[in-house]
Amino acid sequence: LGGLLTGHWMGIGCFIAPLIIWLVKKDTLPFVADQAKEALNFNITVAIVSAVLLVLTVVTFGIGVFLTLPVGVIVGIAWLILVIMAAIKANEGVAYRYPFALRLIK
Repeated sequence: LGGLLTGHWMGIGCFIAPLIIWLVKKDTLPFVADQAKEALNFNITVAIVSAVLLVLTVVTFGIGVFLTLPVGVIVGIAWLILVIMAAIKANEGVAYRYPFALRLIK
């Protein structure tokens, strides 16, 4: 849930909390470190998608907003739902894997 607390889905703040948790707990709590790393990868993926949508809008001089805005809204809603699902699973002690995350941090 750190992504929800530190930034919205289009901002860079969404991966600050998972990064801090992963860096602090990676040697002491393996489950917490694993889930923080998973959240970090997912939030970085969403930030990349958001940046691509923004660039597409700018490159097309705003005309692309008719495509990028609906896609951005869908990505935002999916982000919110998947973060909440991950929080519920992690609270139950079950490892959660985001379905559309690039595994950048191994």
